[in-house]
Amino acid sequence: MNREELLYLVPYLISLALSFGVFIYSWQHRQVRGAGAYTWFVAAQTLSIFGFIMELISPTLDIKILWDKFQWVTEISIIVVAFLIFAVQFTETRIKKPIIFWSVVISIPVIFNILLITDGIHHLLYPNPHLTGSLPFPELVYDFTFVVYIISLYLYVTTFYGIGLLIARVFRPHNLYRSQLLTIAIGFLIPVVLSVFGLFNIKISPQRDIFPFSSALGNLIVAWGLFRFRLFEIVPIARERIFENMIDPVIVVDSLDRVIDINQVALKSIAKKASQVIGQPSAVVFSEWIALGEKFRDTENLEITTSVKGNSLIYEVNIFPILDNRKRTVGRVFVAHDITRRKTLEDGYRQLSEELEQRVQERTDELAEAYDTTLEGWVRALELRDKETEGHSRRVTETTLKVAKKMGVNDNELVHIRRGAVLHDIGKIGIPDEILRKPDTLTDDERKIVMEHPTIAYNFLAHIPHMKSSLDIPYCHHEKWDGSGYPRGLRGNEIPLSARIFTVVDVWDALSADRPYRKAWPKEEIVKYISSESGKYFDPQVDAIFLDMLEKGEI
Repeated sequence: MNREELLYLVPYLISLALSFGVFIYSWQHRQVRGAGAYTWFVAAQTLSIFGFIMELISPTLDIKILWDKFQWVTEISIIVVAFLIFAVQFTETRIKKPIIFWSVVISIPVIFNILLITDGIHHLLYPNPHLTGSLPFPELVYDFTFVVYIISLYLYVTTFYGIGLLIARVFRPHNLYRSQLLTIAIGFLIPVVLSVFGLFNIKISPQRDIFPFSSALGNLIVAWGLFRFRLFEIVPIARERIFENMIDPVIVVDSLDRVIDINQVALKSIAKKASQVIGQPSAVVFSEWIALGEKFRDTENLEITTSVKGNSLIYEVNIFPILDNRKRTVGRVFVAHDITRRKTLEDGYRQLSEELEQRVQERTDELAEAYDTTLEGWVRALELRDKETEGHSRRVTETTLKVAKKMGVNDNELVHIRRGAVLHDIGKIGIPDEILRKPDTLTDDERKIVMEHPTIAYNFLAHIPHMKSSLDIPYCHHEKWDGSGYPRGLRGNEIPLSARIFTVVDVWDALSADRPYRKAWPKEEIVKYISSESGKYFDPQVDAIFLDMLEKGEI
């Protein structure tokens, strides 16, 4: 092959290389819906250009006819069918009678291929084939028969039908979708339109067929669309039925975090135009929503929900991954739901709830204060009957609370301990005055009557709902650690902790005060007595803490 012939082939080789490059790109994205059929289309187109080049450089008539038949097969059997499948898939067109439709589409290429194989018998495709003396390569020339025109009509009808499906989708509201479809339609339309010249033997180039150049031009446009709009990164199937009709902002980014689609609501919410957003990094689009942009980049195969404030609105944001057939992330869908009204209502309800809670707490405090005042009144009434114990209840209550706090009792329990300590001798209201005020030592029978006051207290308080949690001290403060106490003879930890604490305090206060039948004990003797009763009368742990606090002056 001389230099002139090689230079003549350069445009065709460029066309072949360009088609092959588009094929490689489509093959890499063949998992996306519609991309598989387009890959077959480009592959057949590349083979057809290769067949044309081989026909061009072939030296004999028979070999040129062989390569010309090869071009017919790729164009009729693959290119047209693959393009039609692509158009139907990409636009999600629903064929009414798919079996009949595809049977007709496929049957005609089958019949034509049969005629192509048997042309040596009937010569319906290659009548009068011969070579011209055109330079630098001889050209195959033959007369066009009615079969060629019929099959050409089939090619145009099916191709224009597929292009019509694409163009029909152009008249939709979103600019990006319109640009995608127009790019594809123009890329497919150019080779079809220019092929009319060859059909009527109108020569634009020195050779009979300009298919390689028209295909190259079409592929160049489609390739530009592939890289400009990332057509096969995420195919917008049925976009206008879902995407634009959503009342929530929706944005789609590709695997490189570039925005490839956005609906009108989203554009309005960020106050931008589609031309300012499409193809831009998500960080630029979400310049005011930095935290959201970070989540876009970091999220992998994960759905997340967050709240973002923008334009005085509050959005609940969901990010969903878009996966190909191999479960690889090819993009993400961002959906922002306006929850401003809901959040406003929630804030209002929260504020109202806090106000109501505060009012309830205030009312509860008032009731508690009134309740405690009532208890104090009961104690005061009891002390009026028994002058010897006047002030005793208040003193033991304060000391019991100090020891309980030292032992880590929580605040809620301290409330019940306080009430129980205040009312520890409330059962004495059932003791006759002659026994309660008797200055001498009590008889055994009188002592038995006095020992009934814990049970009287229980029966008196148990029917009061607010006092059920405060019964331990009035009912159990005469129980002893070794089980020798009354009224139930409880032993060790069977005795409630509050009653065990109170028992030590009660004995301390009683021995520290003068009584008609005895004088107050010295502090040293009381300490010695309490120590000796540890493990018998008193809980050893409580006893140790009480004596330690007494020694430190905390009591």
